Amino acid sequence: MQDTLKIGMIGLDTSHCTAFAELLHQPEHPYHVQGGRITVAYAGGSPEIPLSWSRVEGFTESLRSNYNVHIVNSVAEVAEQADALMIESMDGAVHKGLFEEIASYGKPVFIDKPLALSSREANQIHELSIRYHTPIMSSSSLRFSGALSEALQSLDGDAINGADCYGPMALEPSQPGLFWYGIHTVEMLYAILGKGCRSVTSTVNADYDLIVGEWADGRLGTIRGKRIGNGSFGAIIHGEIGNRLADISAYPKPFYASLLEQIIQFFRTGECELDFTETVEIIRFIEAANESRRTGQRVVI
Repeated sequence: MQDTLKIGMIGLDTSHCTAFAELLHQPEHPYHVQGGRITVAYAGGSPEIPLSWSRVEGFTESLRSNYNVHIVNSVAEVAEQADALMIESMDGAVHKGLFEEIASYGKPVFIDKPLALSSREANQIHELSIRYHTPIMSSSSLRFSGALSEALQSLDGDAINGADCYGPMALEPSQPGLFWYGIHTVEMLYAILGKGCRSVTSTVNADYDLIVGEWADGRLGTIRGKRIGNGSFGAIIHGEIGNRLADISAYPKPFYASLLEQIIQFFRTGECELDFTETVEIIRFIEAANESRRTGQRVVI
């Protein structure tokens, strides 16, 4: 690939579109990310989600006017004109269909969270990536936050016994339960504990969700999703010897900048440090948590 990658963006209804453009296109930015530029984009948008259709025009115009991004009329045109691709649509329900349109090009693809709204579609995306030998990555930005990374490094071999993660959890009817904003704290929990959750139990009221995941080795991980009070993110990591606090919202470097660094590295190498089967398990975890939200029962993954 070239020294500066030509990046194509699909779905311009999320603030990540302009945030990524700012980080990539402005060398003077304190957290500038080198190695790529957004050169072509398709607006897309989901008419049934007010936050999508009300913002897509503004983000599209910002990319066109401020960053000289060429706006095209089809997903295929983006795939043809770019070295690497980002599916940025906020609507997880459209991700599989969009990926189907570009998978055969074989170019590395980043799909912003959520990967999909069901484990069935998540597995279908995975199968398409294998069939077409198309490198794929999907993640929330919270997984790569500096505060969480530093807290994990500071354990210095101390065995992790469990974790408690917290963050805002607004709800959006078209993206069930944790798929909308709760996925951020789920990603944090998996960054700490890894794969292997075997059951999920959710307790819910108007203001909070409390989700408890039990891992196959007996470790417990919790998520506290808030709809009132402050909107800060954080985690407590329980080690065998001591605990670590990751105060994510207090960390100076934006977590989406850390995510973009990972994306550019992935685009360049075609290899993702995050095991995609873990991403698929995260979707299944959310499915199970949502089922438990509805029934109040423990759900086996």
